[in-house]
Amino acid sequence: MKNTILITGASSGIGKATAKLFLEKGWNVIATMRNPENETELNEQENLLLAQLDVLDLASIEKAIATGIEKFGKIDALVNNAGYGAFGPLEAFSRESIIRQFNTNVIGLMDVTRAILPHFRGNKSGVIINISSIGGKMAFPLGTLYHGTKFAVEGISEALSYELEQFGAKIKIVEPGAIATDFAGRSLDFSNDESMTEYQDIVSKVNEGMPAFFKNASTASVVANVIYEAATDGTGKLRYTAGEDAKNVIAQRTETDDATFFQGIKDMFKLA
Repeated sequence: MKNTILITGASSGIGKATAKLFLEKGWNVIATMRNPENETELNEQENLLLAQLDVLDLASIEKAIATGIEKFGKIDALVNNAGYGAFGPLEAFSRESIIRQFNTNVIGLMDVTRAILPHFRGNKSGVIINISSIGGKMAFPLGTLYHGTKFAVEGISEALSYELEQFGAKIKIVEPGAIATDFAGRSLDFSNDESMTEYQDIVSKVNEGMPAFFKNASTASVVANVIYEAATDGTGKLRYTAGEDAKNVIAQRTETDDATFFQGIKDMFKLA
């Protein structure tokens, strides 16, 4: 029997690249997205199921998992990839925007995980791969909401690893650096209030400096290959970095004291 993987947020970027790679590797793929009727690149085939799943909608989560099990008999791996980044001064966000960021990147991830865990427990196997970020190990200015969610994903995954060991399942964290996807487009929610003059200098400088961070971005396929490694290497390894910039930044964060690292970030954005 072929292995089967369920991927959230498979309509673009890392999710779509991952779906394509696992199809090439002979896996059954449940590619989930909010609007599968708009998908034109991934075409339904014997080992591909397009399924509607919105991580904010519990019924859609449960239906996608049930439909995938009905079609393929078993799910062996889950990739929690769906998410977006909210950036800007904390004061500039409405409470609704704050809740939406955490509901999508954290609560949604946990809801999908909780929905599939009974299946993994019954099979006494399974791999959960949570897409974090270097932004789960360090923080850029104006990233209070986004980094808050990714730091949460790191802690959730690390703690959950002990639980999954009890019945033979595993959890993995993939930490990409800058990725050449639409993250800076539709996957980015930027908020600012120009009447809050105290923040305008940092907003301007971060907007000017961020393109340099993405200049050496990896492709989504680089991350997909790391996800495939995490799903198939059979080890208990928890964290996987994706992209040379990710490896460099995480090494710097690990080896450098807070004051020195923070000053490096300030220098990068030309902050006082």
